[in-house]
Amino acid sequence: MRFMGGFRMMRAYDEPDGGFRVLVDRLWPRGLSKERAQLDDWAKDAAPSPELRVAFNHQAERFEEFREHYLHELETGAASAGAQRLLALGTEHPDMVLLFAAKDQDHNHARVLLEFLTGHRG
Repeated sequence: MRFMGGFRMMRAYDEPDGGFRVLVDRLWPRGLSKERAQLDDWAKDAAPSPELRVAFNHQAERFEEFREHYLHELETGAASAGAQRLLALGTEHPDMVLLFAAKDQDHNHARVLLEFLTGHRG
């Protein structure tokens, strides 16, 4: 789990430990029940576009290129409105947990989203 300025991230499959829990994947995590997820919100509109997600394909060697493209989507592209909504929610919920399903905790979109949100928190 990583914590940065009111936002933190953790795998959706990990045991809940409080906070306002927001799933930030576009697709529902395989094998995870709604009861176990204990979601407060699902921000699929803040996830990378399907085209970007497919191009990245969770390959660590593509992460830096993916990061640049996804940051652009968060700033002015398809994920911009979702990111702005999360920033607004973050002012109401000082402990926001970004939930993701990826196995790689260092090379995934939630890490980039966390970076974006903490850099834009006012």
